Amino acid sequence: MKPTTALLISTYNWTEALTVVLTSVLKQTVLVDEILIADDGSLSETKLIIEEFKKLSSVPIIHFWQEDKGFRKSKILNKAIIGSNVDYIIQVDGDCILHPKFVEDHLASLEKGIYLYGSRVNILPNFVSKVLKQKITYFTIFSKEIKNKTRTIHFRFLANFSKSHYSISSKFRGCNVSFWKSDFIAVNGYNEDYEGWGREDSDLVIRMGNNGIKAKRLRYTGIVYHIYHKINSKHNFELNDKIQNQTIENKVTFIKNGVDKYI
Repeated sequence: MKPTTALLISTYNWTEALTVVLTSVLKQTVLVDEILIADDGSLSETKLIIEEFKKLSSVPIIHFWQEDKGFRKSKILNKAIIGSNVDYIIQVDGDCILHPKFVEDHLASLEKGIYLYGSRVNILPNFVSKVLKQKITYFTIFSKEIKNKTRTIHFRFLANFSKSHYSISSKFRGCNVSFWKSDFIAVNGYNEDYEGWGREDSDLVIRMGNNGIKAKRLRYTGIVYHIYHKINSKHNFELNDKIQNQTIENKVTFIKNGVDKYI
């Protein structure tokens, strides 16, 4: 049977970016069964944008919100994923515009025992205001708004040569990843000990790898376009890095402070 799927988008107080991202979602060649928005405490403007897109979308858009108490992305992602009614999760950040075949690419490559991670093309800082104002969602190798231009080449035949592997890749980015919900629950989801920017996404897939799940890179497919912004505060990064190092050294699979509290 065909698995049910959800597109999970994390966001926080950037309605201009979220508007363009959701616009790209509605232009997908293949639709998911649910669109989940994990909101780490945005103001009411974000809710208003989401309500407008609910009217335009042919599939349910479900808004998960929590009070703003600092960067608690792991917690809201856990709540959103466990609140979904699907088998498979495709996850992006709310500052990443989707290639029209983004969902189609992830679904074409999914298989049991594997999580997928894809490429990120960066939108140049000088063109961010133009992209947001004009709601640009389509780019080619000739687009002046982007760098890493070869990463925007879409060629599924070449993607067939990508091999699965166990260790986490240096190319992995949490803004473009997909996995089976059952594999997520098996490692107890995101570790909510992570507060502040950094490492929560890589820690998750490292634990999946420790639990026997392989990784596979989507090359020339599964493309997102990252909207440039200032780097988030890294005030807690040293502690987060320490937690991840413990995950690696101790080959951790199941963490204590995870998603099971919401089941």
